[in-house]
Amino acid sequence: MEETTRRRPNARGQGELLREEIVTAAVGMLDELADDEALSLRAVARAVSIAATSVYLHFPDRDALVLAAMRRCHEELVATGDEAAAAAPDPAAALRARILAQADWARAHPGLYKVLHESKVHRRHGMPFKEIMVARTTEAVRACMAAGLAPEDDPATVAIDLRTAVNGMLAQRINEPDLPWPPAVEQIDRFLVKLVGLRVSR
Repeated sequence: MEETTRRRPNARGQGELLREEIVTAAVGMLDELADDEALSLRAVARAVSIAATSVYLHFPDRDALVLAAMRRCHEELVATGDEAAAAAPDPAAALRARILAQADWARAHPGLYKVLHESKVHRRHGMPFKEIMVARTTEAVRACMAAGLAPEDDPATVAIDLRTAVNGMLAQRINEPDLPWPPAVEQIDRFLVKLVGLRVSR
């Protein structure tokens, strides 16, 4: 018999609230586990104090729950970048602030960042919601070019090059933390200079 402290049933119309609680629990566990395959729906159910079968009312399987958790993380990551960029004085500073905010989020949530980019769920299903981040970066690069702060080029190509470099750097720092890494901000500034053509001033 499952050892779960039963919670009172949600009132009518509160099923969405329970769904969000399940996602929140999964997010916390994935940050600790850094591996979607290690996530147990039974463990998530225990964390929310519900029967394991109740999870299936909202998510047909573990992959669906992982995707929902990663969607929430990505939305948070995008919002963090948007907030940082909105406070910047010009497009170049906004692009830099956006990338630095992403790096700070990855440093604070290495397990989640790893699952976002390296999970088996990602390989099986993809995460199309991540296109929003690509679009935001492309818009930011285009704004730099339009303002004369970066040389004219194809913004989409430059954005992909930049994101590839930044994501690779962050993944390596998470996977190989003992290497003698230079400060992340210095490495990001080099990417902005070499890949985008910005004149970065700290």
